[in-house]
Order: sequence, then structure tokens, then C-alpha cells
Amino acid sequence: MALLNFRKKTDGPVGASQDVQAFLKGYSIEVMPRTAAKVESFRDLLPEGTRVYIAHIDGTPIQDMVATAKRLADEGYPVMPHFPARIIKDAATLENWIAMYQGEAGVKQALLLAGGVDTPQGDFHCSMQLLETGLFDKAGFTNLHVAGHPEGNKDIDPDGSDKNVMDALRWKQKFCDTTDADMALATQFAFEAAPIIAWADRLKGAGIDIPIHIGIAGPAKLQTLIKFAIACGVGPSLKVLQKRAMDVSKLLLPYEPTDVIAELAAHKAAHPDFNIDKVHFFPLGGIKTNAAWAIENGGASAAPATSS
Repeated sequence: MALLNFRKKTDGPVGASQDVQAFLKGYSIEVMPRTAAKVESFRDLLPEGTRVYIAHIDGTPIQDMVATAKRLADEGYPVMPHFPARIIKDAATLENWIAMYQGEAGVKQALLLAGGVDTPQGDFHCSMQLLETGLFDKAGFTNLHVAGHPEGNKDIDPDGSDKNVMDALRWKQKFCDTTDADMALATQFAFEAAPIIAWADRLKGAGIDIPIHIGIAGPAKLQTLIKFAIACGVGPSLKVLQKRAMDVSKLLLPYEPTDVIAELAAHKAAHPDFNIDKVHFFPLGGIKTNAAWAIENGGASAAPATSS
């Protein structure tokens, strides 16, 4: 069974199955302020109503994050900014960020995560502490997403187990049962369908029924993908990429997530209660490339550009 799909750009469009079209419906995608600034019009790229996550990298001014959120909201897209716990100084700062996002961009959705820095810069070190402040519920947020890790997370479980990750998920499940906001697990990207399916089933068996928005790496050069996979702590999937990189004939061909999407879509069609609910794209090869791939492979077309 092929794990990755490499094909030449000249091969032409792939006819997407109904299963894939259904699986890609309502997908989300991620941008950063600096990458969003390179897009002239998101309406030319993304279907109307596509949820756009805004990644908050350490060092990015909150003003840039809010400006990006406002720009996307003005173009008609629901935005979900990241709230990385370890770069937020204290509850007052968190409350101010929420007020800025809501006052300027009408934001009512958030992805809460620990963040990509090792040492907390303030009072918070994990997303659970952000949730415990009650500030998101107080502000009337409608959607609160938290991180999921199909291949584990060695920053959280240095011993290679998933004990701490699972304990955190059980806590988040209890919070999900009490908050008025809709919750979901937005996951790290992975490249093999079988381990993803096994992980999702295990969560369900453990009583964790928070819907999963599975992270998928968008089309990218293999070298780019390996760089991001190392930086993001991707697990066993990285070995697959490294093996591919040893084949010079494949090194220069773009990676596309065709196979993993097709396998997950087929499983979802055969098991309607499967708890992967949506696809979340990491556009590692560029948002334009990812958006075009999604449309080519069954995602809805972008809304026609308008003169307004």
C-alpha cells in the first residue's frame, strides 16, 4: 500500500471520488501574517466560509495577528487565531488579546495550544491553563479547538509514551462537556492513514469523543516537507520521508497528500461514526498551491472574485 503519492505536475487533474469530496467538505487551512500578506485576494483561492487559522509564531506582534484576522474577516472568512500559552504573559494580556481580536475582527473562535517555545514567558505553560481562566467562555467564543497528536508528542511525554497526552485529553473532554463552545482536536500532520485511524479509534474507546480535525500537509517539495516535519516533531512518518529522500528520482517531485486523504475518506465512508470530522491543511508548499490542490481533488471551488 502506497503511503505517499508523488506525481509529475503534467499528469493532469485527479478525478476525486465522492468519498474524498465529502471528506474535504468544510476543510480549514492555516496562514501566518507574512504569508497572508502575499495573497492579493483570498476569495480567488478559498471557498466561501472556509475557516482560516492564523498561526502565531513567537515574535509576531499581536497587532500583526489582529490586522490579519481583520483582513480575512473583511473578506468573509471565519478566522481562528492561535493562542500559544507559553508566549502569553498573564491573564490580563490574554484578556487584552481577546478584546483586540473581537473589537477589530469579530473573532469568536480560537485554537489554544502550548506553543513552540520551550520556556514559558509568563504564567501559562499549557492550553488547559488558558481554558481555566474562563475568559473565552466569558467572551462568548463559539469554537475552541485544542491540539491533538496522532503520533504522540515527545515534548509532553519525553519517555515516548502518551500518558501525559492522554491525561490532558481526558481533562479537555471534561471541559468540553461543560463549555457552551464547540470543541475539536486540531492535530499535528501525519502521513499514514492506518496509524491515524488507530489513534482516533483509541481515543473513542477511551471515552474521548471530541471531534477530530486531522492535520494534513499540503503539496510541497520533499525537502521542504522534511524540514517542517523535523521542526514540528512529526513521529514515525518522518522515516518514510527520509527513505523517499534517498531516491534521487523522487527527490525533486512534489509530495501530494492524495493517498492518505483517499484512505481516510474511504474509512470515513465505511464507518460514518468515525470521529475524524474535518481536514485541516498545513500549506507547507504555499497556500496558493494547497488551495488549488484542494479544489482539483474535490474541495469546493473558490468564490468568484468581485469588484468590491
